Amino acid sequence: MSPINILLTGSTGYIGGSVFSALLRHPRLEEFHITALVRSTEKAARLSGLPATPVVGSYDDTDLLTNLASQSDVVIACADSDDFPAAEAILAGLKKRHRETLTTPILIHTGIGTVGALIDNAQGNYASAEIYSDLDIHKLESLPETQPHRDVDLTIADAGDEGYVKTCIVLPGLVYGIAKTRLVSLGVQNPRSQQIPTIIETGLDRRQGGIIGKGLNIWSHVHIEDLVGLYMHIFDAAIGYGRLYSGRLGFYFGENGECAFGEIFRVVARELHARGCGDIKPTVFTQKEMEKYFTPMMGANARARGERARSIGWRPKHGTQDLLDSIRDEVATSMGTQERKKYRS
Repeated sequence: MSPINILLTGSTGYIGGSVFSALLRHPRLEEFHITALVRSTEKAARLSGLPATPVVGSYDDTDLLTNLASQSDVVIACADSDDFPAAEAILAGLKKRHRETLTTPILIHTGIGTVGALIDNAQGNYASAEIYSDLDIHKLESLPETQPHRDVDLTIADAGDEGYVKTCIVLPGLVYGIAKTRLVSLGVQNPRSQQIPTIIETGLDRRQGGIIGKGLNIWSHVHIEDLVGLYMHIFDAAIGYGRLYSGRLGFYFGENGECAFGEIFRVVARELHARGCGDIKPTVFTQKEMEKYFTPMMGANARARGERARSIGWRPKHGTQDLLDSIRDEVATSMGTQERKKYRS
């Protein structure tokens, strides 16, 4: 029996490394031939003991991407979701795979997240009543093509509708939780997300926890372990375990609850204060600070419901209180990292 050839990009990142570790635990691992794209020979060497083939390269190597994709039954893309040439290169390889083998390969693409797709201009000053469901295709289709990162998502979805590839796009909300995976233990995976660590490190830099506007904007959220579970549900469906939606139907929102950003800012300020950094009440970021520390997305609303995701059997477990509780460990980790940097300098 021929192996299932899997290409994973972003394989040592926060999401990609967590997905990689889940593949390494998969009950059908012996049937897989996993190729992991990594950026350096050092990381490739650290992965040498795993049942996977590391290949050194990046999204700038479009010829390499096309070649690797042309040899793959499944591509799980967890690197730069906004890289249009890279997406085109992967699709070109999958089209070649379809043409040469008469099979239909799978692309599971990581979108920028619900905040990238659904962003507004709230600047933290209001909560939007607009909520998007991944089952409401008409409403999703109404999003303008000028929306951030929309061009990549639409190109991939259109390829799925053409029929030479089955495409699934995972759009997570705010992803949280410190990853504790096999790759983290090997020292090759980034164990942390972006948003909450950025908020914490901004507070440490200005010596005071902050808040964007009134802190009223709302984001959907998902724990990293639950998000990986969604990838695995889609992957299992793709290799024959269940129903799979593709193309314009193949958008999957990863979320399990929502939270006003002000709640996150207040907990961060409280935890920083408890460790001797600033007042317990967050102060509003100035315009200059906003430009220094954040993108406009941080003050936006991005409310979503992962109903299609749940329809394929995904059952996330972590909710809003888990998100808020996770901030304590994030603050401790950020402050520990700062202390190590001071010591080394």
